[in-house]
Amino acid sequence: MAAGAPGAPGAMAFLRTLAAGVLLAASLALAACSGEEREAEPAPPANPLIYEIASSDGAARGWLFGTIHALPEGTRWRTAPIGRALEEAELLLVEIAGLEDRGAIERTFARLATSTGLPPLPQRIAPSLRPDLAALMDEAGIGGRDSARIETWAAALMLARTQSGGSAAHGVDRAVIAAFEGREVRELEGAAAQLAVFDTLSEADQRDLLREVVAGAGEADDTGEGVIGADPARLREAWLAGDEAALVEASETGILADPGLREALLVARNRAWLDPVLAALESDARPLVAVGAAHVVGPEGLAALLEERGYRVTPLR
Repeated sequence: MAAGAPGAPGAMAFLRTLAAGVLLAASLALAACSGEEREAEPAPPANPLIYEIASSDGAARGWLFGTIHALPEGTRWRTAPIGRALEEAELLLVEIAGLEDRGAIERTFARLATSTGLPPLPQRIAPSLRPDLAALMDEAGIGGRDSARIETWAAALMLARTQSGGSAAHGVDRAVIAAFEGREVRELEGAAAQLAVFDTLSEADQRDLLREVVAGAGEADDTGEGVIGADPARLREAWLAGDEAALVEASETGILADPGLREALLVARNRAWLDPVLAALESDARPLVAVGAAHVVGPEGLAALLEERGYRVTPLR
């Protein structure tokens, strides 16, 4: 949280420039933010996870779609079930509705991301990780003077963004919102609230976040073996294929393996979203709930939370 003026106007412009696209890349992409991409392989047939939500008596009430927030241009992901949901749903629930309002997002990020009196970024990480940090800072365009103004969580997101392997401009969330032109779109969180999740982390958790981003980048395995979160290409393949087991693995490894960060960045947010999702399902409109896939899968995901409330959640293939 900003403790004072962020410094020179040039630093503000620098932060605003880097803020663009950083928000949604920090959701599921954070589980796979690190590592060099291996050479692209033929994409599997598109089959992303989308579920029908039905009441206990089997009456269809809406849909739950696990999105990915950054993709390479030209990625084909729409399937017949997704297309039907986009056509038939009467209400859309997303994490952030105003993704096109870049100015507001950038101003919010710049305001929250800066403080006075911070140590230079290298002093906030173990000496053994400083060479990897320096390489990431260079790639992200973060200079030494700038780093002393940037809060630890914000620096972690900036560094993660350089490793995401896709563009938020081509993310599924934007495409889904665009498809709902003329219909109601509600946000479950909003840009300011999403950034506040990171901004209110303890400094210890923020440094854990930074450590995981930097360590993951330094330990990447170019063969693509090992943890899926170390390879953005593998994550995209798992998302495109609707590989639920692989997506659960991604949501439990890397940054999200840290208990404190997992609670703040994933589990608590799922719980907070449940009530508005339930309200939409109980209304006359049939909603499409489209949020990052990490928020959908696993024992603490929205699909499981809805089943605990008596709904039937069935994959559509």
